[in-house]
Amino acid sequence: MFLEQQIKVILAMDQLLELTPSHVTPKPLEATVMTPWDVALCISGALICCENAIVVATIFSSSSLRAPMFLLIGSLAWADFLAGVGLLLHFLSRRCVYSEALELGSVGLLVSAFSASVFSLLVITLDRFLSLHRALTYGSRRTHTQTRCALAVGWTLAGLQGALPAMGWNCLHDGESCSVLRPLTRVHLATLCGGFLLTLALMLQLNARICRVVLRHSHQIALQRHTLPSARTHTRRRVHTLALILATFASCWMPFALYGLLGDGSSPALYTYATLVPLTGNSVLNPLIYAYRNTHIQRVLRQACCCCLPNTPNKNTHTPSDV
Repeated sequence: MFLEQQIKVILAMDQLLELTPSHVTPKPLEATVMTPWDVALCISGALICCENAIVVATIFSSSSLRAPMFLLIGSLAWADFLAGVGLLLHFLSRRCVYSEALELGSVGLLVSAFSASVFSLLVITLDRFLSLHRALTYGSRRTHTQTRCALAVGWTLAGLQGALPAMGWNCLHDGESCSVLRPLTRVHLATLCGGFLLTLALMLQLNARICRVVLRHSHQIALQRHTLPSARTHTRRRVHTLALILATFASCWMPFALYGLLGDGSSPALYTYATLVPLTGNSVLNPLIYAYRNTHIQRVLRQACCCCLPNTPNKNTHTPSDV
């Protein structure tokens, strides 16, 4: 009797397996448990979207914000906004509606958005340097064209990087080639991290040159106006601001870049989360550093909120200290 019952159970299980569709993808075991890190990334994504949506709407709705630097700040805000959307979609793909297509799409969006964000920061630094080095020709039509071309090239490259996982360069079916960030392969993530380190080196070089130009100009102005002590104080403050901006960028990105180069798919997920959260913090801080500190953007925001200040377009709205 007992043997007959066991045979019936085995036959029932076989029938159940035959009725199960073969194309259904089982939900990964690690995607079934909600962790505080997931909640932190989800909250970061929502905050990033809100902050940067305001910046994008402000810049592209005002005719007075058309200088090259505002195009760059708008590009940075749009990239960070897409990064926030990617974080929310990735949270849904892992915790709510698991789908390989949604996972590939969310990761691809994150790769494209963060790549465009880093590229925008590099071009903003280059723009700040050119505004000081070529002050007489800055703001010409040629500068506008060069800015648009640089952004088009950067966004195209970022889009191609994000499309690679969906085009087949992923590790969904090859766990040995996985990086610390599934489904990116180790080679792909190493390429992205290497590009970040190169960008950081270029930004460090450009900021060093900016500091030298600022110090030289401030010293010349101080000698002409006989205000050397106060000029030194003001210059020192500006140099410290540049150093703080660069240090913030490096501290947010460096942990994940180094971990992405050294780790692999077998590394603990805790370390991946611990390096991803500071990385998303950079997209939270970017609007505060580059947009909300700018006096022209502040004026447009006050006008939109209060409807009491006149809108006076100003073609020459660039001041290096605002960016």
